[in-house]
Amino acid sequence: MGFLGEHWRLVRERDGEVLGEIVIDEADFPWLHGRFEPTAAFGAVRPWFEESSALLDAEEYERFDASYERIAAALSLVAPAGPVAEFLLHVDGGRAWFRWSDEPFDES
Repeated sequence: MGFLGEHWRLVRERDGEVLGEIVIDEADFPWLHGRFEPTAAFGAVRPWFEESSALLDAEEYERFDASYERIAAALSLVAPAGPVAEFLLHVDGGRAWFRWSDEPFDES
């Protein structure tokens, strides 16, 4: 599969600072999985991912949606070809998994 070995970056929207890199090692459409290599700057947003993960585990989906909105509004996911329009990213320790789209996700 074409995604394996790719390097995707998580960046802060306002200034383009790189918060981490995901090296893809598994592709299970529509999800990509990989090793997450955070930069020191990731520490500022790590609690956002911890909170969203805890809410998802607790099956509190409405609260998860509200929590994740902060991530989607402030961060961008950059594929090797450039930024994607929308993404759903989970980070847990040294692992990350996400789905993405060049178009906004369908809200219906």
